[in-house]
Amino acid sequence: MSFSDLYTPGFKSRNRDHFAAIVRIALADGVISSEEEAFINRTAINLEIEDNEVAEIKANINNYPINPPATEQSRLERLYDLTRMVVADHIADDAEKKLMHRLIIGLGFSSDNTTEIIEKSINEINKGSDEDEFVASFL
Repeated sequence: MSFSDLYTPGFKSRNRDHFAAIVRIALADGVISSEEEAFINRTAINLEIEDNEVAEIKANINNYPINPPATEQSRLERLYDLTRMVVADHIADDAEKKLMHRLIIGLGFSSDNTTEIIEKSINEINKGSDEDEFVASFL
């Protein structure tokens, strides 16, 4: 049994939808930069998205509408995951922060304070906050 078989179909579907939202946001300007491609590849690995699914999503992105989480709690949980992926290589460079800005808006946060959300998110992860502590810091 593979590791991914341990998860329910709903879990896999949410991961695929989350991944598709990331790809859609990366494609918002019509081009996926090398930095965005690297981020997408890391995300696919972390979310257990198979290579054939990645290709399918990229080729048919309009088949995967963005469905931001309905609750603030869920948005913050996704933000936690995204921030962990951005700082996983211990480098949160300008390209990743720019992509993160777009992802935050895609998750349904206001565009007025994305810079503050990015900085606070990175600070929380760098100080070792777990998911509960991260979410609580925004509430």
